[in-house]
Amino acid sequence: MKAMTLRLLCTLLLLALSCSREETPAQPPPPDVAVIQTAAQQVPIYREFVGQVLGFKDIAIRARVEGYLEGIHFQEGSQVEQGALLYTLESQPFEAAVAAQMSMVAEAKTALAKAESDLNRIRPLAEQRAVSESDLDAAVAMYEASIAAVDAARANLRAANIQLSYTKIHSPISGLIGMTKAKVGDFVGREPNPVILNVVSRIDTVLVQFFITETQYLTASRMLAEDRREDPEAGEADLELILADGSLYPQKGKFDFADRGVDPTTGAMMVQASFPNPDELLRPGQFAKVKAKVFLVEDGILIPQRCVTELQGTYSVYVVDDSDQARRREVRAGPKINEFWLILEGLTPGERVVYEGLQKVRDGALVNPIPQEIKPTTAENA
Repeated sequence: MKAMTLRLLCTLLLLALSCSREETPAQPPPPDVAVIQTAAQQVPIYREFVGQVLGFKDIAIRARVEGYLEGIHFQEGSQVEQGALLYTLESQPFEAAVAAQMSMVAEAKTALAKAESDLNRIRPLAEQRAVSESDLDAAVAMYEASIAAVDAARANLRAANIQLSYTKIHSPISGLIGMTKAKVGDFVGREPNPVILNVVSRIDTVLVQFFITETQYLTASRMLAEDRREDPEAGEADLELILADGSLYPQKGKFDFADRGVDPTTGAMMVQASFPNPDELLRPGQFAKVKAKVFLVEDGILIPQRCVTELQGTYSVYVVDDSDQARRREVRAGPKINEFWLILEGLTPGERVVYEGLQKVRDGALVNPIPQEIKPTTAENA
């Protein structure tokens, strides 16, 4: 009986000990996270400016005399050659003016002939003292006045012919002509607001005008001056053009000039660039974005945007140290460049930054870093 009691007590004691024993849970392995290694490189920073396309020459066609439009001698939207006949106006009033001036020239010539004849008759008589000197002076004065009258009549005739020539309007340049703003039968050319009949544009090269801020102007000027100090033969950087559909125009452009000053009302300066347009894809009036390199970052560090966490304007990344611990670090982010972010401060070349698996990481936690190969790019700003 005592033996059974002893065995029962031992069994109860073992059960109590087993219930009170704390089991230690197994530690999970460190999570796998993808990391990239930072590298320094030169990073050109680009900016985009909205600009408007203009023809290399945009010449407005106006009527220089008043009259009814009688004829249109071209196809709208086509190429016209320099000197080609574009419009004709009614010419009858100007032809009448020419005829009247021709008669005035004939009358002046007749008067000149009479004055010359009188002078030739009086001059010998004056030498013989048959007429007075005053008669000779009067004949000479009449002759010279008749010469002046002929010259004046001829000048009036030339003016009338010029006015008549204005009834035929020719193209001042070779280029693309647009839609006519007046129709046959319209009265055109009356001041103070004469109708602009059309515009002829030369578009084998186009101009693009855009505006930059005063700060951007100063930055670009300093960068250009520094480039020229390093290389005196350095020219202007090529400009690129983004069209309205988002495509990149294949031809590179060149900087032409910046305006004389900054507009005090807007704080902006107008800049003009030119782009070759051999296929005439670009037309006046289009809007496009000009891409220009504004400065160059030496030893810049680019990391994918997905590496960066933003909270109330503070940017941070997780860096894996030599002991494979993830450390949260604040950084100063610059501009975005496609899918990358330029880091201005907070990272050094050769560090490992968490690329994927941020949801598995906390500050100070052990991780299993898996290197990823992602090459930074120096493409244009997104």
